Amino acid sequence: MVQAIFMETLTRLDVYRAMLHKVDFSEGTLTAGDVAWKILRPPRVIAFGKAANSMAAALAEILGGGIDAGIVISPAGPTRRLERFQYFVGGHPHPTSGSLAGADAALHLVDALTNADLVIFLVSGGGSAMLEKPLDDTVTLTDLVDFNRVLVTGTLPIERMNVLRKHLSAVKGGRLALAASPARQLTIYISDVPADFSSMVASGPTVPDESTTGECYAIADQFQLAEKFPARIRRQFTEKTLQETPKPGDKRFAQSKTFCLLSNAGAVQAAKEIAGGFKFECEADSGLQDGDYREVADQNLESLKRLAAKHPGKPVCLVAGGEVTCPVTGRGLGGRNQAYVLYAAGRISGQSRVVLSAGTDGRDGNSPSSGAVADGNTMRRAAALGMDPAAFLAESDSYHFFRTLGDTIETGFTDNNVRDLRLLLDFNHG
Repeated sequence: MVQAIFMETLTRLDVYRAMLHKVDFSEGTLTAGDVAWKILRPPRVIAFGKAANSMAAALAEILGGGIDAGIVISPAGPTRRLERFQYFVGGHPHPTSGSLAGADAALHLVDALTNADLVIFLVSGGGSAMLEKPLDDTVTLTDLVDFNRVLVTGTLPIERMNVLRKHLSAVKGGRLALAASPARQLTIYISDVPADFSSMVASGPTVPDESTTGECYAIADQFQLAEKFPARIRRQFTEKTLQETPKPGDKRFAQSKTFCLLSNAGAVQAAKEIAGGFKFECEADSGLQDGDYREVADQNLESLKRLAAKHPGKPVCLVAGGEVTCPVTGRGLGGRNQAYVLYAAGRISGQSRVVLSAGTDGRDGNSPSSGAVADGNTMRRAAALGMDPAAFLAESDSYHFFRTLGDTIETGFTDNNVRDLRLLLDFNHG
């Protein structure tokens, strides 16, 4: 049942359908929410991130194919190529040569435009790795990969990772938008970051940046990161030579507007509605979303306990979003969602509770699954097979733990990313 709730939520979050529902073109005006631009000539389109293919295809349909030229940078090629579009396969979670080629093509596409031109940016999670060009041209692709590996295998939340990424990039932190200025710009984005950090989506290539070089140095010092960075990047931190990004209030963003298409809050709301249809008493956990996976699991379970107490004798469902942090401590396969569920499985052992955590993008960490599900019998079943949960956690191998039990969540790539979703059920049998 809990998997049915999750899968139906993914269906509700369909990117193509959301674009057709929320973006309109009529009488020469393109409207997205409360943003409207008069189209004076066919626009140029740059789509990058996990949802790039779906967003670009939907926009082409909305505009009736009236696009001058476009670029799509995604984790996989499209099922159908659009006319006048170039396609690049970018890397994730680390940039590849395709990420660099895509960024170069994007910068070329927006070069020498005027204020009569319109550029539409379609931005989604994963864009930080898929669209990349180092600001310092001595920095190599290998340097960028090593730098990103340090970030994604540590304990930094995504918004802090992206503060660092922005200040090393020629396209992040608003620099792609500056390259397109003075053209009019519309950014339609799918948020995979906390609600208060919209400028962090894909490291914010098309919006001004509130973060500073000072924050970069402080983050690197606090988490002792600089010593782990490759030499050409480490030098920029130790010598404090990072270049500042454009800030809010910069007049070059005066012709730039944004619209959020989908978000984690929308996913949580959809899951609540769907769980209600299964006759659960539902509530969203508004507490900690992005802390250590064990701390968040403890809080979620306490919230579930309180929810069950409010509805004695009735099944309840607690819905939570966000992205927990989970340091990599071994060489196994897994990710933050499966680690969260494995830890929670120990906490609910013997109880009439179920816990699911999964990524809406279809992938959890370095595993092929999007997440996992556990119930009060998970630990007993594992013990019967001689599996030690603590050993699997220590080896960062939660995937093989749940794969052995047949309890991974398999969705394949979803062409979307609105962060993770956690569903906790209590059947309240007393």
